[in-house]
Amino acid sequence: MSGIRKSLAKVEIALRWDPSPTGAPAHDLDILAAVYGATDPYGDPVYLVHFGSRAPDGTITLDRDSDTGQGFGFDEVMTVELNRMSTELVRVVVGVVIQDPGPQGARTKTFASVAGTGLRIREGYAELAESDFEGVAGSTAATVAEFVRDTSGGWSLDARERGFDTEPEEFTRIMGAARS
Repeated sequence: MSGIRKSLAKVEIALRWDPSPTGAPAHDLDILAAVYGATDPYGDPVYLVHFGSRAPDGTITLDRDSDTGQGFGFDEVMTVELNRMSTELVRVVVGVVIQDPGPQGARTKTFASVAGTGLRIREGYAELAESDFEGVAGSTAATVAEFVRDTSGGWSLDARERGFDTEPEEFTRIMGAARS
């Protein structure tokens, strides 16, 4: 992934993938966002936004959700309105997780095992970042964007991917940890 830009206002994160082969269990990838406050920007999130939820203030919405990857174009789309967020909120980390309980709860699917994966981050018509998850191919989850508010109130994007090999619940607890 690449792309850094300052003073972002309203961004769209879009995810696509191909459906699983006929007869195989469906591929289900999900976009989620963790929002962190000024008092603890690397601790517990103030709130999480994922399938079936939205930000309490309406600034983050999951506009499209898929549990199969069927359809044309992007299967999941999340909108983040950074310019409307409370000044107490200073960091938003966006991740993608593969929902795959596998046999007896084992995590078996990685990004490498899901065909046609792609991610696009844009503001209006401006492409900020793209990915095919090649850099985190062996992972079951990944952070794909980190939006940070600077001291003047402007938002910037760090679109470096970071892969994780963990279950979805654990991912939501560790995805916002400081990078080492």
